[in-house]
Amino acid sequence: MIGKRIGYIRVSTLEQNTSRQLEGIQIDIPYVDHASGKDANRPQLQAMLKNLRDGDHVIVHSMDRLSRNLIDLRCIVEEITDKGAAVQFMKENMQFCGNSEDSMNRLLLNMLGSFAEFERSLLRERQMEGIAIAKAKGVYTGRKLTLAPIQIADLKLKDSQGIPKSKIARFFGISRQTVYHYLKETNGASN
Repeated sequence: MIGKRIGYIRVSTLEQNTSRQLEGIQIDIPYVDHASGKDANRPQLQAMLKNLRDGDHVIVHSMDRLSRNLIDLRCIVEEITDKGAAVQFMKENMQFCGNSEDSMNRLLLNMLGSFAEFERSLLRERQMEGIAIAKAKGVYTGRKLTLAPIQIADLKLKDSQGIPKSKIARFFGISRQTVYHYLKETNGASN
C-alpha cells in the first residue's frame, strides 16, 4: 500500500521562515508548527500523528525539528513507526520504518538525539549567563513588549472589568505573567 508523503515543519516563532526546511521535496500534506520543540504538545504535530496511516511517509528536515529532547524524539518516532508509517530525517540522512529493526539506526537516533538535547541545554546555559551579566551591568530590560498600544488599552480595560488574568492571557495569546508585566508597565508609565 502506497501512502501519502507528509511533511512536518517546525519553527519556534512566527517570524522564522518555514520554506527552507523541505524546499524542493515533494509532499502531499504539510504540517507546520510555530512552536518550541521542548515537548510534543504542538497542535500540528498532534494532528499529523492522529492522521497517520499505514504506508505513509513522514519527511522532516532534521531530528531537532521533530523534538528537542531524546525521550520525546524516541516516543514520536516509535508512534510513527508503530502505525506502519516511516519517518525520514533529511539532514541526518536517516529513515525509520515500522517493519524493520535496524540496530545501527536506533543507536544513531539515540546518539544524535542526545547531541541535540545537549546542544539545547548549552544554548540555554549561555543565554542565562548572558542575562545574568547584563543584569549585573544594569542593561537587561527583559523581553520587549509585543502588543500594540490599542491591544494594551484593551488589556487594561478587561482587567478593570474584573476579567481573570488567565482569560486575558488566553485572549491575547500571552502568558499570565506577561499580562501582569503589561499592567505594571502601563501603570508605572501613567504615574
